[in-house]
Amino acid sequence: MKPQNFEVKNEKIRTAFQTLKQEHPERLQQRLNLSWSNWGFGIESLEESAARLEKAGIRYIELHGNHYGPDLGYKVDETLKVLGDHGITVAGVCGMFGNDNDLSSNRAIQRQAAIDYLKREVPFTAAVGGSYILVVPGAVGRPDKYDDVEFERSAATLRSVADLFTQHNVKAAIEPIRSAEVSLVRSVADAKAYIEAVDHPGVQHINADIYHMQVEESHIGEALVNAGEQLINLHLADSNRLALGWGAMDLDTIIMALYVIGFNQAGHYCTPEPLGPGGAPYPAMYGKPDKKTLDDMVLQTARYFREREEELLA
Repeated sequence: MKPQNFEVKNEKIRTAFQTLKQEHPERLQQRLNLSWSNWGFGIESLEESAARLEKAGIRYIELHGNHYGPDLGYKVDETLKVLGDHGITVAGVCGMFGNDNDLSSNRAIQRQAAIDYLKREVPFTAAVGGSYILVVPGAVGRPDKYDDVEFERSAATLRSVADLFTQHNVKAAIEPIRSAEVSLVRSVADAKAYIEAVDHPGVQHINADIYHMQVEESHIGEALVNAGEQLINLHLADSNRLALGWGAMDLDTIIMALYVIGFNQAGHYCTPEPLGPGGAPYPAMYGKPDKKTLDDMVLQTARYFREREEELLA
């Protein structure tokens, strides 16, 4: 029987992975770095979050970029102390961009707020040892465009502050998000075009998210291969935006694609961010966490991810 189109693409990635496995087994010795994005844990303390990750064997964290004002957000020394007590290292920071700090806004005050936010968040990222910060070109939760020039306006606004990234040795990772949540930059191809438009050495990387990719890409594995060396972080969730293994996501093809592009190296992270289905996810930041559910979700995700990885590498 003739295979379906996605099966043909799956097989192409599987063949490339098997060739790598046979001809260069040394490139598979290093396992993928498993991190976790903590902003979906709601209002619980960083200490509680770190303890949960330690129990699950997760050694990296993507911190909630919560410096919404000069007196708000994590403090450097306190953060490093809490994480250090649990053997956890900062991978990067999840930049949060909503209507109040929108790089693409047609209101200058909102663009200025986005600039000021980055002026707080990028130095913090460097101070806690993070290698990247996620940047969303438009407000999450606003799927309707302002006008026909918001792409150019966003790129120009980010370019105006992009020296921050090179000064602090922090990589800006542009995140494509599904069209139900944003008005621009929804795919890996869009992110590449945006990076080209910004045209700055500090803005050269991509944060992909497989939940968004299942809507916006024709094939997730193929899109990851196309992202190639620009991919620095990958958000993970199953097809229902819950824990890995609780849905129908083809995790094997994703893992094989990551090994094919050499993603199993220092400074590159697989970062679960299961937030549940729905529209704008930002209300999760303020929710009262169900600790039992979060514990189960983290343990299940870590266990299932490593299980599938070892099945492929065995």
